[in-house]
Amino acid sequence: MSLPAPLPHAVSDIGQIAVIVSDVAKATVFYRDVLGLKFLFGAGPNLAFLAAGAVRIMLTTPQGAGEVGKNSILYFKVTDVVATHAAIIARGAVNEHAPRLVAKMPDHELWIGDVRDPDGNLVGLMEEKR
Repeated sequence: MSLPAPLPHAVSDIGQIAVIVSDVAKATVFYRDVLGLKFLFGAGPNLAFLAAGAVRIMLTTPQGAGEVGKNSILYFKVTDVVATHAAIIARGAVNEHAPRLVAKMPDHELWIGDVRDPDGNLVGLMEEKR
């Protein structure tokens, strides 16, 4: 079985992730004030954009697609998952799973802790401990 030919203009880094929420203003407070993401701009009452490093997060109401609280999981890289998870919980996030070792790789351990946003979307915090 041969591999398909490479695409001439293949996708690379993630540019934006849409998160379906019930209330954009409430979700903006969570992603900005609780998680600490940089607010970029709003576009009316049903769209807000924040920066997670080089990736833009778009908060939006369902607008014909998606379902509140049943999205893909966002995983944010952190340098100290235990301290970051505790700080985010202290700022009002709902704890889903305390930070735990999920995989031992040849050169690092992968640790993940999870919280929920106001609509029940899972938000993962991941640290590669070397």
